Amino acid sequence: MPFIPHTEKDIQKMLSTIGAQSVDDLFDEIPTHLRSKPLDGVPEGLSEMEMMRLLGERADQDAGALCFIGAGAYEHHIPAAVWDVATRGEFLTAYTPYQAEASQGTLQLIYEFQSMMCELTGLDVSNASLYDGASGLAEAVLMSIRANRKSKSKKVLFAASVHPLYQKVVNDIVRNQGIKIDFLPVDFQSLTTEHANLSDFSGNDYAALVIPQPNFMGTLEDVNFLTDWAHKNSMLVIGVVNPMSLALIAPPGEWGQNGADIAVGEGQPLGIPLASGGPYFGFICCKQKIVRQMPGRIIGKTVDLDGKEGFTLTLQAREQHIRRSKATSNICTNQGLAVTAATIYMTMMGFEGLSRTARACHHNARILVEKLQTVQGISVRTKGSFFHEFVLEVEADVQRVLDAMAEEGVLAGFDLSDYDASLKNCLLVCVTEVKTESDLEFFKHSLIRALDEGEL
Repeated sequence: MPFIPHTEKDIQKMLSTIGAQSVDDLFDEIPTHLRSKPLDGVPEGLSEMEMMRLLGERADQDAGALCFIGAGAYEHHIPAAVWDVATRGEFLTAYTPYQAEASQGTLQLIYEFQSMMCELTGLDVSNASLYDGASGLAEAVLMSIRANRKSKSKKVLFAASVHPLYQKVVNDIVRNQGIKIDFLPVDFQSLTTEHANLSDFSGNDYAALVIPQPNFMGTLEDVNFLTDWAHKNSMLVIGVVNPMSLALIAPPGEWGQNGADIAVGEGQPLGIPLASGGPYFGFICCKQKIVRQMPGRIIGKTVDLDGKEGFTLTLQAREQHIRRSKATSNICTNQGLAVTAATIYMTMMGFEGLSRTARACHHNARILVEKLQTVQGISVRTKGSFFHEFVLEVEADVQRVLDAMAEEGVLAGFDLSDYDASLKNCLLVCVTEVKTESDLEFFKHSLIRALDEGEL
């Protein structure tokens, strides 16, 4: 906000009216040991002009760079009409529908969004109201604990190939609720979940198995086998998916014999710019039989007394409403503007447009892999199927290579060295439909120059 409306005189008048000496008196019921300490590490505030200047300079640092990073946020072409429509006043200023039935435009948009997400994931129901993919996964974990009546352990099994930042977010959210997470190890030769030791987990009490598709390293998991194995062992299946890939590969609802039970992911690929990391939005879909354990809102379509079509809040789990202490989540605010843009994007693209985009991403990624096969000093670690990301190993210090390529305007990939010791000096490289033949050639020769510098 550009200003704070209450003057010191206003504050003193309000305190005097209620008989309080200070603002701190309003919080005297909070024990001292629970109060936040002074934020000594926070720098002095900037003026609006200084703040805009600083953020503009930081935004300029990314201008014009060829980005091959990926790792959870992806650069796609966004038709100009998407944000021209999304930033119209009636969309830009609309907020979460507190007076729901009076917000017919907002409800219709969310209904359309949910319908398209169900088509993409192959599941029965979608909600609205997740902040991002990582917190969405945490909500799915909590949902699986409630929904799996056969499990009493409050334990969830993760494929270790789930994005490491997603793992951290989930742990931060669920650890204080007594939920334990165990991991299926990664086979770093195939860059997929290791199947050889599944017997060590068979018969154990887990509420759910979390499977990424594609996984963090871009490789496609054997989701059919893992889904059937999990169901055989009385686990629900949570799929963590890239929505763009679902226009090309099998959706979670078709995994194995009975499909995944829950699907979550980051909606950023659907019309949201990279924007230095946000704001983005998460999505969650599930089977009908566990819909009452789903957090957030579900919008339904109905008719009024006059037979006219209308939209309404069918299910809402917010704790300030009827469920209170029995609420499934504290999620309440829609990521309204991002969901609006995604809905417009999917409407404009249609399934054919999404499919062509996904195929172009995969095609470009395979072209770059082929170009790099002949380059000395590197090897492509990805041997199996992948969507639009693959792992590249360089015979040099990977950070030095990244720095050298960045000086030429190429953001070459995500450094995997900290992910596992066997991936030292490895890059996760992403290619989408926006990259041209000349972009791919420039990447190749920039990499060659970076490797040559290391030999001097």
